[in-house]
Amino acid sequence: MKRFVVVLVIGLMFSCKQGKKYHDAAQMETATATSDRLTEIFVFQQELNAEFKDPETSPLADRFRIDFETLDFFKPDTNYVILAEFIRTPEALPFFMPTTTERESTEVLFGIAKFTLNGEERQLEIYQTPELITQENYKDYLFLPFTDATNGKETYGGGRYLDLRIPEGNQIILDFNKAYNPYCAYNKKYSCPLVPSINNLDTEIKVGVKAFEH
Repeated sequence: MKRFVVVLVIGLMFSCKQGKKYHDAAQMETATATSDRLTEIFVFQQELNAEFKDPETSPLADRFRIDFETLDFFKPDTNYVILAEFIRTPEALPFFMPTTTERESTEVLFGIAKFTLNGEERQLEIYQTPELITQENYKDYLFLPFTDATNGKETYGGGRYLDLRIPEGNQIILDFNKAYNPYCAYNKKYSCPLVPSINNLDTEIKVGVKAFEH
C-alpha cells in the first residue's frame, strides 16, 4: 500500500487507471479458470462419445451404435462445478446396494459431500466399490449416484452418476456437467446400482447427459 501513498494529485490521476488494471487482471483470471473448466467438460463429452462409438466399449446395441454420432448434452454451465466440503466416514461397513437386476452391488460409504446449490444447503453420499480397489486404474475411484428433478423428463428416470477420485484434503469438486447415465439406460442387459433415496436432489440439475432417445 505504501507505494500508492505519494502525492494526492498523482494518486488521483492514476487511481482509475490502476483500478482498471487490477479489475482486468481479476476478470482475466476468472475467464481463464472458466475457459479451463469448459475445455475439461468438452473433453469429457468427446471421450464419452468415443466410448459409445467404439464397439469394444459401447453399451449400445449394434442397431443404435452403427449410426451413433453423439449423446445429447445440456449446455455446459460452470455454476454446477461445486467445491464441496468432504467428510470421510472411515468406520462405515460394506453394504449391498440394490441394482436394476437381482444382483446386489457391494459398496462402502466413503464420505459425505456438503455444499450449496441453487441457494440451498445440500449433501450427497459418496461410495467406494471394494472390488475395484485392487485395480490400478480404480484404486482411488469413488462413485456418486444421484437423482434430481429432471429425471423422467429431460434426463433418465433412474438418475445419473458421477465418477470421482479420492481427494487429498477435506474438499472435493463435484462437476455435475460430467453427470452421465448408467448403462442400463441404453441397454437392458446391464445391471446398474439404483440411486439411494438419500441422494435425491430436490432441484433441477440441467447439465450433463440428457435422456437417450432411440
